[in-house]
Amino acid sequence: MSQFSAEAEAELQSLLRQLLKSIKDRISGAPSIECAEEILLHLEETDKNFHNYEFVKYLRQYVESSLGAVIEEETESCARGEGYAVGSVQDTLVHAVTRKTRESGEYKQMMQTLKNTMMVVVESLINKFEEDQLRKEEMHRESQHQQSNSHYTDNCSDSDSSFNQSYAFIKQEQLQVLAEKLDPSRPKEVRWEALQALCCAPPSDVLSCESWSGLRRNLSAALADPDPDLSDKVLRFFAKTFSCSPLNVTREIYTSLAKSLESDFLYHKLSLPTGSAGIDVNRQDITRLLKQMRLMNDFQKEVTTFWIRHPEKYMEEIIESTFSLLSLHPEHGLETQGSEKALKPMHLIALLDIKATWFKKWMHGYYSRTVVFRLLERKYKSLIVAALQQCIHYYDSCDPVRDETAEVIHSMEHQHIGTAQRTLYTTKELEYMYFVHSLCVLGRLLMYTNGRKLFPITVWKRKDPVSLTDLVVILISIMYQHPKPPHSDSSHADTLSPTTLVMELLRTLGDRTECAVECLYQTPVIETLLAPIITLLKGKQAKLNSPETTLIHIADTLARIATTERGLSLFLYERNLVSGEGEGISAAHVIVQFTQRLLAKELPLLRNAETSYGVSGAFIFVCRQMYNTCEGLQVLRPYGLHECIAAAWKKTSSLSERVPTPVPGAIPSTSSQELQNVVVWEETLLDNLLNFAATPKGLLLLQQTGAINECVTYMFSRFTKKLQVSRCEKFGYGVMVTQVAATAPGVVALHSSGFVQALVVEIWSVLECGREDVRVVHPKSTPMDPIDRSCLKSFLSLVNLLSSPHAVWELLGQQPLPNKAEYNLREMPTSVTDLIDRLIAVNSDVKIHSLFNYEQSHTFGLRLLSVMCCNLDSLLLLESQYNISDMLLQCQKDNITDPSSGEGDFIIDGLSVERNHILVRISVIGGPSERRLPLRVLQKGTDPYPWPMFSSYPLPKYYILNLPKTTRCKQDCEISAFLASTKNTEKDGSWMDTCRRQYCKVMTTKSNIVSGNVLADLLEKAVSHLSALPSERFFPPTDYIGQCGLVTSGSGIKTGSLSSVDQLGIQASLRYGRHLNLLRDNSEQDLCLLMKHCQELLSQQRAKLTSELYTLQGAYPGHDWFASTVFLIMAGDMERALRLLLHLSTLLTSAFLWPARLHGSVHLPMEIAQSSIHPVYSCTTHYVEMLLKTEVPLVFSAFRMSGFTPSQMCVQWLGQCFWNYLDWSEICHYVSTCVVMGPDYQVYMCVAVLKHLQQDILQHTQTQDLQVFLKEEPIQGFRVSNYLEFMEGLERSYRTMVLTDMNNISQRVS
Repeated sequence: MSQFSAEAEAELQSLLRQLLKSIKDRISGAPSIECAEEILLHLEETDKNFHNYEFVKYLRQYVESSLGAVIEEETESCARGEGYAVGSVQDTLVHAVTRKTRESGEYKQMMQTLKNTMMVVVESLINKFEEDQLRKEEMHRESQHQQSNSHYTDNCSDSDSSFNQSYAFIKQEQLQVLAEKLDPSRPKEVRWEALQALCCAPPSDVLSCESWSGLRRNLSAALADPDPDLSDKVLRFFAKTFSCSPLNVTREIYTSLAKSLESDFLYHKLSLPTGSAGIDVNRQDITRLLKQMRLMNDFQKEVTTFWIRHPEKYMEEIIESTFSLLSLHPEHGLETQGSEKALKPMHLIALLDIKATWFKKWMHGYYSRTVVFRLLERKYKSLIVAALQQCIHYYDSCDPVRDETAEVIHSMEHQHIGTAQRTLYTTKELEYMYFVHSLCVLGRLLMYTNGRKLFPITVWKRKDPVSLTDLVVILISIMYQHPKPPHSDSSHADTLSPTTLVMELLRTLGDRTECAVECLYQTPVIETLLAPIITLLKGKQAKLNSPETTLIHIADTLARIATTERGLSLFLYERNLVSGEGEGISAAHVIVQFTQRLLAKELPLLRNAETSYGVSGAFIFVCRQMYNTCEGLQVLRPYGLHECIAAAWKKTSSLSERVPTPVPGAIPSTSSQELQNVVVWEETLLDNLLNFAATPKGLLLLQQTGAINECVTYMFSRFTKKLQVSRCEKFGYGVMVTQVAATAPGVVALHSSGFVQALVVEIWSVLECGREDVRVVHPKSTPMDPIDRSCLKSFLSLVNLLSSPHAVWELLGQQPLPNKAEYNLREMPTSVTDLIDRLIAVNSDVKIHSLFNYEQSHTFGLRLLSVMCCNLDSLLLLESQYNISDMLLQCQKDNITDPSSGEGDFIIDGLSVERNHILVRISVIGGPSERRLPLRVLQKGTDPYPWPMFSSYPLPKYYILNLPKTTRCKQDCEISAFLASTKNTEKDGSWMDTCRRQYCKVMTTKSNIVSGNVLADLLEKAVSHLSALPSERFFPPTDYIGQCGLVTSGSGIKTGSLSSVDQLGIQASLRYGRHLNLLRDNSEQDLCLLMKHCQELLSQQRAKLTSELYTLQGAYPGHDWFASTVFLIMAGDMERALRLLLHLSTLLTSAFLWPARLHGSVHLPMEIAQSSIHPVYSCTTHYVEMLLKTEVPLVFSAFRMSGFTPSQMCVQWLGQCFWNYLDWSEICHYVSTCVVMGPDYQVYMCVAVLKHLQQDILQHTQTQDLQVFLKEEPIQGFRVSNYLEFMEGLERSYRTMVLTDMNNISQRVS
């Protein structure tokens, strides 16, 4: 089959046509000829039906018939090894045969024949196509000539009409002839036929021809021709080029179009008529310009998707030609007659693309943005000047009394409503469109650094250049002049109104840090925003056209500023922002005063209820961005805003109770609608009250309002719906829930709201339930981690809830475990007690068999128990009520190879390893170098679990590290010499300062000296000296020793036994003291006596409270770890320890170092004592969070992201005097530092610890186990002496603020 017959050629032509039809969609969708060629070349790779096409089958058959014999011969030759050494690899044989075949004469002859035949076939197809095309044009020529010049929005010049058009190849000689026929001197019919033929030619061939320059001139002339047929035909050719040609082709067309338009504007000198007359888009000259501008604008918006694939010079040509056109203005030759204004290209581009979408797209990518900025800065800054001038002109000419702008906006928003399209645009409408377009361009420029560098800009009729700040002030002033919407259209979203546009710009700037700093965080801007507020506060009328709307927009902008660190600092501390009566005050004070006046309805302008709700809610939200931070609350607290909001809520709540039940289908009456608004307003107030709970002190303020239960219930309703806290919050309610759960009233509110039950049910559902309908198709994966990812979030939520001992006391206090004889498989736990019974205290076969996933669920429970037991007070409650240790020991005893005989080896599995870890953790107290905790993972090697297991006490000595015996003798050091040289210090006012200097010196050089007797003497001397000074005595002294008589005998103490919690705490303290070699074996009686004395002392100062809280039902519900610490410091000398505690009880330091000291105390205001919120939480941890945000911001952010709070962790550390977290020497240094240096060092100590843990905190935030890490792991490597200098720096910066608040704990909170 060396040659093709005529029949074969016809068949091949038919098959080729069929193939092209099959892949028509693929080819027509290609953006260029090159892309279409690529699609054809790789068709076999991309088309799964490739080998099913008849054309491909025909070619395969032809190749087989031509080369079959050659391939067989070469295969046999290679197999015999003749002429080529073929190995055992099959691919080598294939390659060899292929190479030989391609080198054969038969192959070359076949390819030549196939090539010649296909050329004939393709040429025939092209000829038939041209004939069909000419016939088609002839049929439609008459209809095309009759086309009317419709509105510019018709599709006659749109690129859509030219998409996917086919074209024929054309020769250079033909193009030369067409160029000559397009000469303006030729008749119209000749030029039209030439354009018709040109539209059928490939644009790449047209632009690459030798006569392109002349052809380009003639096309431009035809484009400017008054005859719409010719100009429309040129536009069709341009549109076709834009749709199917690469950028190197389309840029030529685009620049030609831009230059043609530029010539048109310069030649015709169009103007905007004055008065009520306008521009009629049906005018022939306007229609032609609009069609060309629309085609340009469409290309501008599309070109950004592909110009990055081409050289930058192409893009630069397009951008520069655009700027050259748009920068035309009267100074460039557009002289106007009389008072008429010139019609500029910017007017038409604004009419077509009012919000400058083309410019936004050009500025989106760095690739094009760089070129735009370069050209604007070097050549076309007049564009920015004109845009700025237009905004200033609008501001200067805007009459707030008249509603002309409202009419313009209304007409623009409704121009497409109905069947008839608008054809007439007034001069005012065009000028307003130009303003909107300019505003959008300027807004996009301000988003970028290089755009802001273009300022300041000198404009006409302005003496001083316009700076960034000036521009923002002008825009805000424009917002103040926002016209009232027409009454008939009050519900319509006026998206083109000045206020909406300015607010969009301000929001965009506020969301970008650098933009906000340069544009918004400036004194003139803040003064402009606050000017109407100050005017209203003075009782004057603000110059606002629509006060309610404008005030809400002002509040929205202020809230966005207050959300950022820089903006918040500006509001709180910059006192030169607002000049009040006399001294300057900060913006925060102005805002909160205005908010208070709004809530009290003391502003006559805003006494309408509905208006008042909206404006008040907006300004409360601004305040909320401040008071939900520690530093913001510090500034706003004197105003008592929480009381104002609570009062408004109580008043509103009484009104909302009268809301009638809605009836389906009934039209709500006016009064009913008002009451519904009241309900919404009530929820708004609750939401804002709730946000006080974001900080420790704020939570105390919330509790004092009496609305904490309602607020938590509201939070739970939003939490269950997974709603965002607010539009300015990045995280959900996790942090707030954790903060609330840290206090007794907070956790009670969580329980009553249903939050605790919902959390327990959710955990049970994740662990024990599943989607049974998909279990077969999608079986649940076997968990690989102890806490599976599916239940990790619920586990952490439960850890956050039970982190505080107050939560454990309230939820578990005096709550027995059910321990049922039988458990229904469908029975779900609904409380924490039920969860402990089912997941932790799994001590019977009934409980084991009630679990579907026994190992996973029990492991979950044991992990939770481990975290809970890290808090010593929680551990003592669990042990006293549920005998946790006995239960775990029994489970270990049952987990041996021969349980019937009670002998055998321990079975090492996940549960036994978890139990062993918990038993060691709860049995041994000590810091990082004082005890050894077994790991929870198996080791590689012959002994996978080297840690000894046990099922009875005593604990294996392996877990108790040997410590050197502590020496109690007097050490020769500077501080000992100083203490010995000063006997009577009561009258020496400077002694304490000298003592502090000596202490700091010794701590930074030889900190190990501050231990043993030296430490005890230092504490005794310092406390005795401070308690003798009236200026240092915070609490009134009591003659407790005189009342009780012989202290050591305890005869003066009321008869009574210690609670089981105290007894367990005493045993733990004794074990720790003996382990440290500080106590004798007979110290138990002395420690018990000391505890009784402390309880008697504190009971005499306890207020008579009536509360349902478990924590206030009697004495301090936990163990007095501070008293035990003092007992150990004094080496078991009970009398010496009691004397120190008695003297210390008169000092402010005792209120924070000694948690039991102020439990329900008369020294606290009654409402605070009634709340059971300790100053350690409301004061110490509040300032820890405040300082942490400033000094260690990464750690603060990590806590926020994890949903945990620093206050929760600090309360645990301080409540148990860092037992189990620091070594004994560092615990002693913590106590001595707070006593000698001042109670505020407790705050600095916590900040120093968190700073020390920064890297670990950041790492465990990423692994989502920060809470577990901080609770379970000791603080490795921390030494007070290493951070004393850091703490002194914090003292210099914050002591005044922190100590002032600490001294105010006995005053009513405000």
